[in-house]
Amino acid sequence: MPPPWGCVTLGPKAKVLLILEPAGMGPLRPSSGPRGQRLLLPPLLLALLLLLAPSAGHTTQVVYKVPEEQPPNTLIGSLAADYGFPDVGHLYKLEVGAPYLRVDGKTGDIFTTETSIDREGLRECQNQIPGNPCILEFEVSITDLVQNGSPRLLEGQIEVQDINDNTPNFASPVITLAIPENTNIGSLFPIPLATDRDAGPNGVASYELQAGPEAQELFGLQVAEDQEEKQPQLIVMGNLDRERWDSYDLTIKVQDGGNPPRASSALLRVTVLDTNDNAPKFERPSYEAELSENSPIGHSVIQVKANDSDQGANAEIDYTFHQAPEVVKRLLRLDRNTGLITVQGPVDREDLSTLRFSVLARDRGATPKSARAQVVVTVKDMNDNAPTIEIRGIGLVTHQDGMANISEDVAEETAVALVQVSDRDEGENAAVTCVVAGDVPFQLRQASETGSDSKKKYFLQTTTPLDYEKVKDYTIEIVAVDSGNPPLSSTNSLKVQVVDVNDNAPVFTQSITEVAFPENNKPGEVVAEVTASDADSGSNAELVYSLEPEPAAQGLFTISPENGEIRVKTSLDREQRDSYELKVVAADRGSPSLQGTATVLVNVLDCNDNDPKFMLSGYNFSVMENMPALSPVGMVTVIDGDKGENARVQLSVEQDNGDFVIQNGTGTILSSLSFDREQQSTYTFQLKAVDGGVPPRSAYVGVTINVLDENDNAPFITAPSNTSHRLLTPQTRLGETVSQVTAEDIDSGVNAELTYSIAGGNPYGLFQIGSHSGAITLEKEIERRHHGLHRLVVKVSDRGKPPRYGTALVHLYVNETLANRTLLETLLVHSLDTPLDIDIAGDPEYERSKQRGNILFGVVAGVVAVALLIALAVLVRYCRQREAKSGYQAGKKETKDLYAPKPSGKAAKGSKNKGKKSKSPKPVKPVEDEDEAGLQKSLKFNLMSDAPGDSPRIHLPLNYPPGSPDLGRHYRSNSPLPSIQLQPQSPSASKKHQVVQDLPPANTFVGTGDTTSTGSEQYSDYSYRTNPPKYPSKQVGQPFRLSTPQPPPHPYRGAIWTEVWE
Repeated sequence: MPPPWGCVTLGPKAKVLLILEPAGMGPLRPSSGPRGQRLLLPPLLLALLLLLAPSAGHTTQVVYKVPEEQPPNTLIGSLAADYGFPDVGHLYKLEVGAPYLRVDGKTGDIFTTETSIDREGLRECQNQIPGNPCILEFEVSITDLVQNGSPRLLEGQIEVQDINDNTPNFASPVITLAIPENTNIGSLFPIPLATDRDAGPNGVASYELQAGPEAQELFGLQVAEDQEEKQPQLIVMGNLDRERWDSYDLTIKVQDGGNPPRASSALLRVTVLDTNDNAPKFERPSYEAELSENSPIGHSVIQVKANDSDQGANAEIDYTFHQAPEVVKRLLRLDRNTGLITVQGPVDREDLSTLRFSVLARDRGATPKSARAQVVVTVKDMNDNAPTIEIRGIGLVTHQDGMANISEDVAEETAVALVQVSDRDEGENAAVTCVVAGDVPFQLRQASETGSDSKKKYFLQTTTPLDYEKVKDYTIEIVAVDSGNPPLSSTNSLKVQVVDVNDNAPVFTQSITEVAFPENNKPGEVVAEVTASDADSGSNAELVYSLEPEPAAQGLFTISPENGEIRVKTSLDREQRDSYELKVVAADRGSPSLQGTATVLVNVLDCNDNDPKFMLSGYNFSVMENMPALSPVGMVTVIDGDKGENARVQLSVEQDNGDFVIQNGTGTILSSLSFDREQQSTYTFQLKAVDGGVPPRSAYVGVTINVLDENDNAPFITAPSNTSHRLLTPQTRLGETVSQVTAEDIDSGVNAELTYSIAGGNPYGLFQIGSHSGAITLEKEIERRHHGLHRLVVKVSDRGKPPRYGTALVHLYVNETLANRTLLETLLVHSLDTPLDIDIAGDPEYERSKQRGNILFGVVAGVVAVALLIALAVLVRYCRQREAKSGYQAGKKETKDLYAPKPSGKAAKGSKNKGKKSKSPKPVKPVEDEDEAGLQKSLKFNLMSDAPGDSPRIHLPLNYPPGSPDLGRHYRSNSPLPSIQLQPQSPSASKKHQVVQDLPPANTFVGTGDTTSTGSEQYSDYSYRTNPPKYPSKQVGQPFRLSTPQPPPHPYRGAIWTEVWE
C-alpha cells in the first residue's frame, strides 16, 4: 500500500503548517483542535503538496447587472451570445444560483424564476457596508455533448441593483423632543433618523418640517451630513415661554430620492421644559473598537464617556443605545451609569462582522439635555471553522445518496463531481488546501481562478480508463486543511459506481408470430407467448417486455414484462376488427437500454354472436289497390355482422296466411292477392330472419302495407230516394233551400271529394245546386206554368282520374197543397218510367190546354144536349108503357135491366167467361218499395202518353158529370161483373201488365189534381206503376176526354176512363 498522498492547490497567501512527528506514524489521523479537527500529515505528503498542485486554466469573469424585483422569466443575459460560449452541442447546467435563477440548457440564457430577487432580502446583501454593491453569485457548468468531454465550470456574478421599492419611515409615528424654555435662538436639537431599506439615491434624500401658525416662527429644520447620513435637526428660531405655551405639534416629512419618490411623515411633538443650561458632551464624537469573535460573556469591548458642566442632577448622565439594531442590543450591553459596553451574547464574525450603533448621553436635570456619539465595533476573526467540502454532480453526472454512476467507457479526465472547498473564517484561517487520499484513478483539478482563498472549486476527474470487470466501484476520500493556528481539517467521500456498458441488443426466437384467437373470449386469456435473449450479463441481460400496438389495438392487450406472455384485457369482437398487429419490444436494463422487436399477428375467429339485423326497426310500404297478384310491394334489407355460414340469412313471413311471400336473396315482398282498399286498407305482419349459425340466431321486424286508393267506386246517393218528393208552394222565397242531395264515396282522398250538378230536368232554370254542399235552392220566381212535378237529374261526380259519378232524381212538386195524392203518385210513376233525357218540369201543355178547353166546352155542351134529349125520350116511353100495363104486377121478374147498357158480342162473351170465375185484382207493389239501386243502374224510364203503344192506364168516366149518381157503385151492386176492368194489352194477360182499378168510393172526379176538384181527398185503393210495353196493345173501348172550367189543367190531369159494356 503506497503512502497516502494527493494534490493541493494553494492560494497566493496560503501558509502550510508542518507538524513533524516520528517516522512510521502511518497515514492521516485526526487530532483535536479548536472547534473542529486538525489533521496530522506525514512530512512527505506535505512536502509534495506544492509539487502536485495542478495549474488552473484561464477563466472568463461573467458579471451581469439586473434591477431587483424583476418578474419571472426575465432574461438576464445569454452566456453564448454575450461571452462567445458555444450554443450548439453543449449542455448548460446551473450549479449554484437556485432558486433565484434558471439556465436554458441549450443556449445558456439566464432567466429569473418565480422566486423574486429582493435586494433587501438577500442574505449576502444584509449588514453590508453602505455603498458596496449587492452581489448574487452563480455557477454554470458547460458540457460538450459531442465529444463527451469533461465539463467546464463558469463562475459569474449578478449585481442586484436597487429600485425604489421601500418607503422611508420613522421609528415611531410620534417623535417627542424636550426643549428648555430659555433655549438660545439658533440652538439645534437632533431629530431621530428615518430609515429606508433601499440604498444609494433610493435612500433617504430630504426632510421637511411643517408647522402651524403658532410654531411657524419659533422652529425651523436643518439637515446635517454626518458620516454619509442625513441628520435632521430642529432649530429654535424664537424665545420659548413654557407658561404661555408648553407644547407644540409639528409634522416632519421624509422623502427618498427614487423616481418616483416615496415619502412618509411623523408627528413631532415639542415639549417646553424648565431651564437646564448645559448639555452632556462626549469626549470623542465617534468610537471604534475591535472584538474577537467567540469572546466570553462579560468581556469588555469599549467604554464611552461624556461630561456635563452643570452641577448636581443636571451633571449626572445616563447612557442608552440610540436607534441601535436589535442584533446590537442582543449581543452587547451598555452600562447606564458608566458607559461601559460589554459582551452579553455569542459573537460570531461569520454572522456579523461589524456592529454599528449610536450611544445617547442624557443628563438628569428637570429639563434633560442629551448628546449622541457613533460607535463602530469590528469583529475580529478566529480560526473556529473547519473547511467545508461539498461534493455535487456536474454536467450529466448526477449524485444520489453520496454515489455517482460512471460508465466504464468514459474518456480520461472525465469529471465525475464538482468539489467546492470553503472556510467561513477569513485571512490565513480561510486558506484551504485539499487532496485526494488513497490510490484511486481520480484527481482534483482547479475549476476556476476567480475563487477566493476561502472558497475554491475543483473538478474530480478520472486519470485512467475504468474497467468494470476489474473494479466495479471506488470510494474517493477528499481531505481539506486550512492554514489557521492550529489548523483545522475535514474530510468527505464519494462512492463512484462503475457501470457496465450495454453493447448487445435482445433477439427474439421468431421475428413474426401469427396466432388464431376466437372472439367473445374471457378477459385475461393468454393469446401468445414470445421469448427473447440477450448476450450481455447482469442487468444488461435482464429483459423487460412491452407492447407497442397499432392505434386500433391500444389498450386491448397486455404483456408480462418478465416472461413475454401476451394476454387480452377485454373481450374481442370480430365484427369490430378481425385482426390485430402487435409490436413486441424486449428491452434490457442496461444504460443506455438496448432493445429488440418482433411482430405478433392476431387473427380473430368468428362466432355466431350477432343476430340478423334489419336496416329499419319497422317497414311501411304503400301500394295501389287492384294490383295483380304476385306483384312486388316492397323490399327489406337485413345484415348480419358475422361471416360465412353465420351470416347467411333466410327470410320468412311470420303468421303466414298466404297473403304475402318474400324472396330470399333480394328481400322482395310479393302479394298473393289483389288489394281492395275498401275491404281492407292495411295489412300488418312480421318478417323473420334466421342465420345459418349453430345454434341459429333470429330477428323479427314488423311490416305494414298501406293500400292506396284508386277511383274504382262511384258516388252513392244516400238522400233523397228517387221515389221521394217534396212539395214546393208558389210562395217559396228565392234562394231558399228546397232540397238537399247527399252522397257518399267509399274511396278516399280526391277520389272521395264530390261535386254536385244538375244534369237535366231544369229547363226553366228555376233551381241551382251547390257544387260542394248539394243544397238545391230556388233561383227564379214560380209562375203558373211552373206548377206540377219537376224531376231534377242531379249528377254527383268525384275527382278521381278518370272521375266516376252517380245520378239522383229529385222530385219537387210545385202546387198549393198535396190534396190530390193519387195524381201525384201517378206523376211519380210516370217520372220513373220516363228516360232521363226527357225533361219533366211543370205543365208543358199549359198553352195547348187553353185551346182544348174551348173545344172541350163545346163538346160537353153538345153531349149534355143529346143526353137531355135521350132522357126526355126515355121518360116519354116509360110513361107510355105504364099507361099500357095499367100498373105494377107483383112477383113478375123483369126481363131486362132498363139501366144496363147493351153490350157488344165480344164483351158479352167476355162477361160470361169472367162470370164463371172472378179473380180480384192484385195491388201493384208501391213505387217506394222498388229497388233504388236497380233504378239507378238502368236509369231508363217510359213517359206516359196517349199513343196506341202506351201502357194501360186508369180512365175515369167522362160520360157523367161530377154531380151524377154513383153509377159505378150501382153496377157493382147489381151486376155480376166488375163495373170497371182494364184489359191487358198482351194476349198472355201477364200479371205484370194487368191493373184492375175499382171506382172510388164516391163518384168523384179526381183528374184535375187541384183543390177545386170535388172529392180531391179521396185516394185510390191501390198504387200503380206502369211498365214499358212488351207487346202491341189493343185499345178496349173508346176513350173520351173531359175538360172542366177550372184552373188550367196539368198535362196529365185529364184522366182516361175505359168502359166495358156487356
